[in-house]
Amino acid sequence: MSTQRYKQMYRPVTGLLLVLSGMAFASNTSVPEGQSRYQASSVADRIVLLPATHAASSQAVGWRSSIAQSQLQWAKAIDGPALELDAKTLDVKGTLVQTDNGPAYFYKATMPGLQSDTLYAYRVKGEGNWSEWLQFRTAKPEFEPFSLLYFGDAQNNLKAHFSRLVRSAQQQVPQAKLVLHAGDLVNSRYGILDHEWGEWFDAIGWVGAMTPQLIAAGNHEYLKSTNAKGEERRVLAAQFTAQFQSLNNGPASLQDTVFYHDYQGVRFVVLNSTAAVEDEALAKVQADWLKQVLSNNPNRWTIAIYHHPMFSVSLGRDNPRLRQYWQPLFEQYKVDLVLQGHDHVYGRYQPENKGPVYMVSVAGPKMYLVSKQARANMAQVGEDTQLFQHLEISESQLTVKAITVTGRLYDSFSLQRQSNGSNLLQQHFKAKVAHCSNKTIADNKCWQGTEFSAAQSASENQ
Repeated sequence: MSTQRYKQMYRPVTGLLLVLSGMAFASNTSVPEGQSRYQASSVADRIVLLPATHAASSQAVGWRSSIAQSQLQWAKAIDGPALELDAKTLDVKGTLVQTDNGPAYFYKATMPGLQSDTLYAYRVKGEGNWSEWLQFRTAKPEFEPFSLLYFGDAQNNLKAHFSRLVRSAQQQVPQAKLVLHAGDLVNSRYGILDHEWGEWFDAIGWVGAMTPQLIAAGNHEYLKSTNAKGEERRVLAAQFTAQFQSLNNGPASLQDTVFYHDYQGVRFVVLNSTAAVEDEALAKVQADWLKQVLSNNPNRWTIAIYHHPMFSVSLGRDNPRLRQYWQPLFEQYKVDLVLQGHDHVYGRYQPENKGPVYMVSVAGPKMYLVSKQARANMAQVGEDTQLFQHLEISESQLTVKAITVTGRLYDSFSLQRQSNGSNLLQQHFKAKVAHCSNKTIADNKCWQGTEFSAAQSASENQ
């Protein structure tokens, strides 16, 4: 498939509602059937901090409401309530998106000219009313140790299950400066199911509005559709492109989903594995871009984030194209850590005990089974376990802790930087391998992720 063809098939949709009749989507949200819990209103919502080009001097934010024109206001944070007296105000035009919850306007804007390592407060406007004041701290311009969080696939029953993980992570790691997501934020692939996006924002809550989120697109961020000629195509969900920030430093054909972001001495490289897996031309486009980004990298550490695993952990999956185009570059330019999702299990692997450490994790309730090959070869694996990762970064060491939703340590290791630039992996802790608790496994899956929905079906209510 040509790059241009991919751009046509995988383009974002903003003014179009994609709904296929007759499809059943029950039990994936807590919204009762027939209700519009997440309709846009005059009150601004879905507020989320996003990466900006210069983390020490700017900050991006996205939000939503029912009006076409909004405002963003910010000021240095103070101990008292008189924030607006010295606030700057920016008018922001919204992007109209038609969803199954009705029309909504999405906004994204950047607060420029900020001072480094400084606490700021900000708010966004709806129709005649402002949101609460929220706050964030800009990065330091030079290397400084910091902590961050990483979440694998959230995807299903977000408010019922993913929210518990987010809150547990916030309790365990309140000092996190960034939150990374490896894609499949939602489940919808056959229509713009706005309830799911509403629940994702409910789940991350104020954490998402006060801690910048770096988000990779997964295959479930792409919607399946059929055009007038009967040809199947995929389009990137409108909610993704209309609200999440593009840094405009990726390949021209993938600006919405491929970018890099530098933060306090770490380069984060976000890739689109869905594009790469399904189109070899797009795998090569990203490889060419990746070579430039990695070869011209002044940062101390490098972390890659994308969706499909380089080395699959669950049954029946393999992504050889990623190993063909991306793995040699990761090794050549000494990428330190690769964070992935998609397989709905946990796995950690360092091929031949050298090069990057590849980690796969899952944050939501959909759970698959670990393959025999992964059990035999990987340093740690796990099933039926919701996890988040706590990363601690210092000048000479990168420490990773995989922690369960209940706060139990499951896996822990560090990469210690050597004088020759390589890393020495030190294993700190490895829990007993978790296995699927479901006694009636079907289709080689532990849980589909919809068995424990908060929303009862019509038959259950009768």
